[in-house]
Amino acid sequence: MANPNVQDIIEQQVLTVAKAVEDKIDDEIAALDRLDLEDIEALRERRLQQMKKMAEKRSRWISLGHGEYTEIPSEKDFFSAVKASDRVVCHFYRDNWPCKVMDKHMSILAKQHVETRFAKIHAEKSPFLAEKLKILVLPTLALIKNAKVDDYVVGFDELGGTDEFNTEDLEERLAKAQVIFFEGESSLNSSKSSAQTRRSVRQSESHDSSDSD
Repeated sequence: MANPNVQDIIEQQVLTVAKAVEDKIDDEIAALDRLDLEDIEALRERRLQQMKKMAEKRSRWISLGHGEYTEIPSEKDFFSAVKASDRVVCHFYRDNWPCKVMDKHMSILAKQHVETRFAKIHAEKSPFLAEKLKILVLPTLALIKNAKVDDYVVGFDELGGTDEFNTEDLEERLAKAQVIFFEGESSLNSSKSSAQTRRSVRQSESHDSSDSD
């Protein structure tokens, strides 16, 4: 049985916290009560402006190729793409199984994170870029912010060391690099179930051995 003095102290602490919460709620209610119609209309207008700006941003992102996972056809187009978008995840790939695995995850994330451009470029057809960016292992993701390569995801080492990693693993890695917004209004499909984002490529599509090197 608890010591009576200790019990009294705990009860007093609970009462203190409850009083603080109650006071905070009372203050918020009072603040709302002080709002007149002009204040409410101003808040509404501010919210509408925020929504309008977000819609304009999304429209601009879509016009730049965001929302879809697309191929950059040439090195010249690569420079145009990274200058046009503030955030770009570019997959340097070749035609092999590991890069096809990465393609599947990139396709999912491109639709979920419209704030970022998701693209790929054939490494062997882009020798200047591959050398300049020191692309030695494929797949490699170049994480680009404000037209500068800020980070890399090389192979699958940071994703569990296996091609059976989950889309969520890659999403968390990109969020850590701040090249995507992990949560928020910028995500077009934020209501998608986590089960879909976590499904591994191996579970969603069988491995065709003819695709490997």
